[in-house]
Amino acid sequence: MKRRTFFKTTAAASAAVTAAPAIWSEAKAQARNETLLIVTESPPNSMDIHGVGANRPAYEVSWNTHDRLITYGVKKDANGNDHYDYTFRVDFTRADKLTMPDIGVPVPVVMNSELCKKNATANDPWAMEWCRNNHASGGAYKVEKWQPSQEVIFVRNDDWKNGPLPKIKRVVQRIIPSAGNRRALLERGDADLSFDLPSKDFAELKTAPKLTVIGTPIENAMVYLGMNVVNKPFDNVKLRQAVAWAIPYQQIMDTVMFNQAIPLFGGADNKCKGAYWPQKDGYTTNLDKAKTLMVEAGYPTGLDTTISFDLGFASTNEPLTVLIQENLAKIGIKTTINKIPGANWRAELLKKQMPMITNAFGGWLNYPEYFFYWCYHGQNAVFNTMSYKNPTMDALIDKARFTTGKEYEEAVKGFVDIAFEEVPRIPLFQPLLNVAMQKNITGYRYWFHRQLDYRQLAKG
Repeated sequence: MKRRTFFKTTAAASAAVTAAPAIWSEAKAQARNETLLIVTESPPNSMDIHGVGANRPAYEVSWNTHDRLITYGVKKDANGNDHYDYTFRVDFTRADKLTMPDIGVPVPVVMNSELCKKNATANDPWAMEWCRNNHASGGAYKVEKWQPSQEVIFVRNDDWKNGPLPKIKRVVQRIIPSAGNRRALLERGDADLSFDLPSKDFAELKTAPKLTVIGTPIENAMVYLGMNVVNKPFDNVKLRQAVAWAIPYQQIMDTVMFNQAIPLFGGADNKCKGAYWPQKDGYTTNLDKAKTLMVEAGYPTGLDTTISFDLGFASTNEPLTVLIQENLAKIGIKTTINKIPGANWRAELLKKQMPMITNAFGGWLNYPEYFFYWCYHGQNAVFNTMSYKNPTMDALIDKARFTTGKEYEEAVKGFVDIAFEEVPRIPLFQPLLNVAMQKNITGYRYWFHRQLDYRQLAKG
């Protein structure tokens, strides 16, 4: 798809969204101040966060329906908005700084073991199939109704004893694929809140008087272009470097993100800038350098490949991928765009066969080694979408987990330098978590997992 064709198509679609349907009919039976209507682009594909292939929207279901053994406190960020924080310290016999924070992420939930055992079978001893569509939970909310790809309805669990009872009694999460319709519903007052609008909409809505818009940099997160380093052609480091010099970084910032993100390109060089992550590398758009590297890599006449993205977040992924496709063609890399439905995206990542992808990853714990452990380590977790393995990198990541001070800083510098040199994934930008909501909604809190916590919300 050509960029001009894509933007003409999206412009035509935007012009057709003024007749967005009213969607409050089912919720009218509840008092408006006790019901929250969320409009979102991508639906959960499972009720169980432990299920194979559970996607990011499934994390939100888990976060609001299950309790955990520990959680995080709250502080104010620089803009005065609520932000999660640490609450206390526990010393373990093994000095792994990730042990305690890991217990507070969305995955290690408290399950009703008796209910799980009751629905287990010989072929499914952990009741994974049953949990995919049902809940063995006792958190602040219960799932009243789930229509895949359409809506999830949560109701408050009035028997919940592990915290103050939420003020919002009912949450309707409605799946509206059209970004224009989601925006229209918000501006008309028919919907209460939405995260996943295009950056252009958030940039415009920030100046609108009707809504509150909050943008928070997502810690330890990036949007990137990843390349499978196991299979040809991207097993060639010079080819990967050629791609890194061909990315239209500033165009992406201007025309896709509308500067609602933090650039991760254009640093002084490809060296680590400090013991933090993400940070800028030294790549910029330089097609001459990219073409030279194409020759050095053994591809003087170019090549054909496929670039894939998650259709569940198409409002960003599609224009981003179109721009990358257009620029790669200038150095001889012809790409076919593969649009994968959001419900299938995680399963496709698990296969680790896609040659090139645009994707986002955020490390839940704000440590460089946490990001690298999941995304670059030779354990080859699902989030190591490039199947990258480097024993030197592994040793540095492992060292950072158990050291502090100068040793820690040297370890971080070592693995960041390798990542910038070998570029199995090319950082594009650090995203913001933007949320638009009606003025009468209070209590919004940013969380590292990028999902909405209903427990603190209230409507005036």
